[in-house]
Amino acid sequence: MPATAKKAAAAASTIEEGMTPPACSLALTDEKTIDLAAYKGKKNVVLYFYPKDDTPGCTTEAKDFAALHAAFEKAETVVIGISKDPMKSHDKFRAKYELPFALASDEGSIIAEKFGVWREKSMYGKTYMGIVRSTFLIDKSGKVAKVWPKVSVTGHAADVLKVAQALA
Repeated sequence: MPATAKKAAAAASTIEEGMTPPACSLALTDEKTIDLAAYKGKKNVVLYFYPKDDTPGCTTEAKDFAALHAAFEKAETVVIGISKDPMKSHDKFRAKYELPFALASDEGSIIAEKFGVWREKSMYGKTYMGIVRSTFLIDKSGKVAKVWPKVSVTGHAADVLKVAQALA
C-alpha cells in the first residue's frame, strides 16, 4: 500500500468512544500472544500507544503506568503498552525499568493503523509516518470507554486510572 493510501486508511480508522475496538491479536512480552477480545467480560484494558522504547517521554509514561500498576489491578484493569519496537527491545525496556505490565510489538504498524494512531508527523521540517501517542480504555463489555488522542505524558497515567476506577 502506498504511503498516501496508508495515511488515508489510518485517518479513516480513528476509534471513538462507544465503538467496539478492532479485532486484533497482540504479540506480548514473555512470549505470549492474546486476542484483545479475550479480556471481554473479565477486565478493562488500557492500550497506550507510544513512539519508541527508552526515549525520554516514552520512559516517563511507562514508569508512570508502572507506579500505578497496583491501583490499575485493583480497578480490574490490564495495561498494555504498544509500539513498533521489536520484542527484543521491549524485553530490554521492560527489564531496565521493571515494568510490571506487558508490552506489545506492532512492527508492521497493523494495530496502530487499525486504531488510527499511525499518522503523518513532522519534525525539523521533515514529514514521516509514526505513532501518535494515544491511549484507549476498553471496558469489560468490550466497548471503548475513553480515548486520549495526542497524549501529553505529564499526569496522563493518573488521568487514565481515574477513569478506570470509575468503571470498576
